[in-house]
Amino acid sequence: MKYRTRTFYTDKQKSEMWDRWQRGESLSSIGRRFDRASSSIFPHLALTGGIRPPERTRSGRVLSLTEREEISRGLASGRSLRSIACDLSRSPSTISREVRRNGGRKAYRAALSDQRAWDCARRPKACKLSFNENLCRFIARKLRLKWSPQQIAGWLMRRHPDEEQERVSHETIYRCLYVQTRGVLKKELQQCLRSPRAIRRSRHATQKGLTLRKIKDAVPISERPPEIEDRAVPGHWEGDLIVGANNSYIATLVERHSRFVMLAKVANKDTQSVITALIKHARKLPKELYRSLTWDRGSEMTDHVTFTMATKIDVYFCNPQSPWQRGGNENTNRLLRQYFPRGLDMSTYSQAKLSAVARQLNERPRKTLQYETPAQRFAKCVAAIN
Repeated sequence: MKYRTRTFYTDKQKSEMWDRWQRGESLSSIGRRFDRASSSIFPHLALTGGIRPPERTRSGRVLSLTEREEISRGLASGRSLRSIACDLSRSPSTISREVRRNGGRKAYRAALSDQRAWDCARRPKACKLSFNENLCRFIARKLRLKWSPQQIAGWLMRRHPDEEQERVSHETIYRCLYVQTRGVLKKELQQCLRSPRAIRRSRHATQKGLTLRKIKDAVPISERPPEIEDRAVPGHWEGDLIVGANNSYIATLVERHSRFVMLAKVANKDTQSVITALIKHARKLPKELYRSLTWDRGSEMTDHVTFTMATKIDVYFCNPQSPWQRGGNENTNRLLRQYFPRGLDMSTYSQAKLSAVARQLNERPRKTLQYETPAQRFAKCVAAIN
């Protein structure tokens, strides 16, 4: 039986591996760089949950390898510990302890002593959450409600501005989730994150572009009034479809000023079904809170003229392959994937269920709103027009 040889990486290769992972390269790409299988890359990254460990450094106060070699040579030539210490400008007690803890005069070896000192110098810092059980339970509860670590950290900062022990950074939460040796947050809570991966992925990972589509009489986003661009005035929305299994879809609408979300059940992707659902939802709001709609160039908005005639709402279209022009909607669609994972049949959800999901999402604090919730911000808009 033939056994595979174990794959080893040098410190320099490991450093390059981490550099490439942080730039967003895939495991396969990194493996090709070293002419190795991607399966040999994953264990090195998974050891710390995909989070690059801090580079270890040695204090200038401790003995160096060069000094230990001088000690070894001095002992071999029969010199006293005090004379060795004098040559190294060290305290005699420092040299005495160094020799005694590493086997004495006869057994002392510089390289082994230096490696032992490096191994013993590890001082793992206890996680802040390990000292605060109530805070740990609170974080676990919010994660189950689909709050992101950044939303949790921002909300805690807003709730406890002067109580440092009741706050924690989002990076600490991520590390507790992905580095299980900390033993604070359970591994199954990773499934509550927006992207339930086995290890943490770089935010620089590449994304696929959108396909080019042409829509008749489409008003480009460049002709959108300035008041929509700065998000200062409520009532301007962004929309899109999220796709499920068996050609099932959900229409998502996000208000630009408050990030308030509405979800609409649609029968399928044809323009008549989508336009009918959008008209129905538009009539639920006062005209002051629904003035414009920005969409991508999907074929579902081919009949956008009918929507405008029925609702008096102007429709603007993003440039081809420019989803970032609907940034609020794109971000919301990623959040919604926590509730509606890819491959799920959307047609099984009723409008009541979709409204419940939208309500839960609107009650999550947002960083862009200074960790105020979209529901609170939208409620202020409603109160302002009454």
